[in-house]
Amino acid sequence: MKQYKLAAWPDLPAAFHRTAYRRMLHQMSQRFVSVRQLMRASGLTRNAVVQFLDTLTERSLLVEREHANRDSLFDSLMPLAWLRRTFAAEGRP
Repeated sequence: MKQYKLAAWPDLPAAFHRTAYRRMLHQMSQRFVSVRQLMRASGLTRNAVVQFLDTLTERSLLVEREHANRDSLFDSLMPLAWLRRTFAAEGRP
């Protein structure tokens, strides 16, 4: 699954001056996000999101990466990995 993040804030044409597109830009300015996450944040269809991403890609404003799906409960707890590292650094099991 591909994820996308903004490399720079774009100057968009009038067709993209809607709240839904600004929501997607905000998400991509903060972190890498998938098409599904962008659809959820904006309320737009998959085709509209992909078309917007294509527009940003043509302007060299996106960074893309491949990312595996997080399907298990343990994968969803990955943000808590800092806790494990903290105890390991202190010599605790």
